[in-house]
Amino acid sequence: MSADTLDVGPLRLRSLVWPVFAPMALYGTGAGAAAPMYALRALDLGASAGTAGLIVALGGLGMVLADLPAGRIVARIGERAAIGVGSVLGTVGVLAAIFAPNLGVLAVGLLLNGAAGAVWGLARQTYLVSVVAPEQRGRAMSTLAGAHRLGFFCGPFLGAALVHGMGPVGALWLQLVTTVVASAAMVAIRSGDLDDPSSLRPLHTVLSENRRALRTLGLAAVAIGAARASRTALLPLWAAHLGIDAATTSLLFGLAGAVDVLMSYPAGVWLDRAGSRVTGIACGVCFAAGYAALPFTHSVLTMGAATMLLGLANGLSNGLIMTVGASAAPDDRRAEFLGAWRLTHDMGMFTGPVAVGLVGAFAGLAAAGALLAVGVGLGTVAIYRWFPGPVRPRMVSDE
Repeated sequence: MSADTLDVGPLRLRSLVWPVFAPMALYGTGAGAAAPMYALRALDLGASAGTAGLIVALGGLGMVLADLPAGRIVARIGERAAIGVGSVLGTVGVLAAIFAPNLGVLAVGLLLNGAAGAVWGLARQTYLVSVVAPEQRGRAMSTLAGAHRLGFFCGPFLGAALVHGMGPVGALWLQLVTTVVASAAMVAIRSGDLDDPSSLRPLHTVLSENRRALRTLGLAAVAIGAARASRTALLPLWAAHLGIDAATTSLLFGLAGAVDVLMSYPAGVWLDRAGSRVTGIACGVCFAAGYAALPFTHSVLTMGAATMLLGLANGLSNGLIMTVGASAAPDDRRAEFLGAWRLTHDMGMFTGPVAVGLVGAFAGLAAAGALLAVGVGLGTVAIYRWFPGPVRPRMVSDE
């Protein structure tokens, strides 16, 4: 699907604010409010702390399982209809979590939420690739990612009053409302021409045809995904290890989140001007340095410095993986390729925290930090070796 099949030229970024970026921020607001509440919901239903952690991880598993099917869904029915499918999955998932009578129903709800995120995310990415000029993709993708992170950052503050009055399900109700409203706003987009069902390839064929890109570029995507997701697993545990109280830990996360959000648009500009290789190397170096420094921190000040560095790295990664995937995607099988591409990143997002937990349990948290530093370092080598440089600019408007 291309801008030509959509019968529009490359769109200005401002024209995407209300149909794409604002709904993304709204969707992120509900997700951010609900994210810390799912573990508490599991505890309310009788789960132990360990079981609650495993149930929460099912959201990431749902994304991994749905990434490849999401590519086929978008290719077959188009972006707008795929967003509708994702919205239904997400609505059912949140309702299941709200009214779950037991842990089994809650687990199903989280799996559906993860699957909804995969379909939603792929549909939005495919749409942006179709309507944004290649030399503006970095800004478009980083703004999309930044909008979600802005909402995720604000969500816990907006949901606090509901949680105070209703308990953990209060934040889930907020997620339900924001999912429905954001979905309604996104129906304004126009899907491209649909693929002929007879031309769709089996999933294993898609993986086979693109195995070189997934084996090379995908190594970096896995490493970045693991580095991103592991922050929320490792940093609170290390703060507790240092004796830092929960309120101070929350403040450090908030400051790092602010750095992350503020970097969104600058990261996109850098992506477009310097290319994904330079941006990715800077991101990987900051991630590796932050995780390598973490075992040597011993106070609020030193841990805060490492946390800010990781927040900067996360901000630099805004839109990076989506932009590289858009550049590598074949025009005739874009949605199917991007589904496989997202799978590499989401595998890192899912396995990173699991690795932190396992290594932390058997070898200590310092070893987990060192492992992440080494892993991201290897990913940075892959970025240097295979990520593309800047796109040659064309005569289009900057905004």
